[in-house]
Amino acid sequence: MGREFIVFLFSICLSISTLAQNKLVYSFPADNVKLRNDLFNAAQEKNNTLIASLEKENRDEYKEVFSDRFKMICSLMTSQRVVTEAVAYNYLQSIYTKIVDGNPELKNLPVRIFFTRDWWPNASSLGEGTIVFNAGLFVRLKNEAELAYVLCHELAHLYLDHSNQSIRKNVSTLNSEEFKREIKRLKRKEYGVNAEMEKLLKKFAFNSRQHSREHETEADLQAMKFLRSTRFSMSGAISCLQMLDTVDDSAFYGKLDITRLLSFKEYPFKEKWIQNESSIFGQMKEDASGLSQKEKDSLRTHPDCYKRIAAIRPLISGQKGNEQFLVDSVYFFQLQKRFSLEIIEQLYREENFTLYLYYALGLLQSKQERPYAVYSIARALNSLYYAQLNHRIGLVTDKESRTQSSDYNLICRMVDRLRLHELAEFNYHVCKNFQSEMTDFTEFQKEFHQSQKNYQSSSH
Repeated sequence: MGREFIVFLFSICLSISTLAQNKLVYSFPADNVKLRNDLFNAAQEKNNTLIASLEKENRDEYKEVFSDRFKMICSLMTSQRVVTEAVAYNYLQSIYTKIVDGNPELKNLPVRIFFTRDWWPNASSLGEGTIVFNAGLFVRLKNEAELAYVLCHELAHLYLDHSNQSIRKNVSTLNSEEFKREIKRLKRKEYGVNAEMEKLLKKFAFNSRQHSREHETEADLQAMKFLRSTRFSMSGAISCLQMLDTVDDSAFYGKLDITRLLSFKEYPFKEKWIQNESSIFGQMKEDASGLSQKEKDSLRTHPDCYKRIAAIRPLISGQKGNEQFLVDSVYFFQLQKRFSLEIIEQLYREENFTLYLYYALGLLQSKQERPYAVYSIARALNSLYYAQLNHRIGLVTDKESRTQSSDYNLICRMVDRLRLHELAEFNYHVCKNFQSEMTDFTEFQKEFHQSQKNYQSSSH
């Protein structure tokens, strides 16, 4: 009996040890296949209904647009990006239900709302009832009132039929006699065709963007009406827009200090990897595109957030409720923590290795989920090594760009400058530095062992 108890105790300890060693391998929660199929079938049925109801005039153009939109939805619904796990999905539906309860006019809308694991801070109404809420936006929210405002905004786009209005306007413009006459005139010209075609397309783009900005303003105002009919605080709209106004200028984990994170006594970080030796970005003039400031403003699809805030602020007075949370504040923050990992893991699975490394470094700097962050950094550097070795580096990395944050450009610059032997040596010393605190994690040990092999191989 005593021996059996010892064996049993040993097996329990072994199980606990195995769990501890394997928890670095992040697994997405179980996919709800039935829910995924139901969402897909509903989108397909809606698309078929739209196409069947098309009139003869411009039917082929509308059918092509609707088919392309459904292909995009189909690609999304068959990917790992969509979160169909029951608890997260039901949580989002609970917020949506709170909104519908106060706004019965929304009950008959064909709505399908779900989270994705996409990193960029955005939510979008695709026009036929599908509303997508990116994890990259959710993790930046402060409370459910902000979440409710975003949903109200996207529901407003659907309620006001903005997507289909834009489609009708674009198809109508492209099939208008004026547009056709311009195309025919350009076809007959012998010189200067490209310049005039560019001018024509620019005019078309400006008109289209102006239409989109008008829709955003309408959606904001309608969203506030929806939000007013709930018990959620309408100030959530203001704080959410204030966050969105600075989201392009601030990293999710704060200013990244890569030199401090990856510089070790035995292997100091080399500043030449990230030093901005070229003034290429400094030489790019603001008017290098050839557009005037007025034209640049015209190309924006969203009004500036400060203008949006000014427009909706007067609507807050006399609000019905003032609650920041109505469903589950505890789960809200739990889901944010979970999504911060799922964003990173999704980037790895999509082989977006520079952004994967960037988010892993940010996670390490934040002192959250440190073992997973360390493991991810090692895995990213090994993955970059093999991509470079197999001449695939251009397929899995980003280049510096003016549209990216300065911190992310540092990572892109470093990855671009690290030669194969440097990558191997660098990762070996990164892994070696964290080895003492990662001895219990078998997946990290695998990456460390691989970095040793790569280092030895590149040294010969």
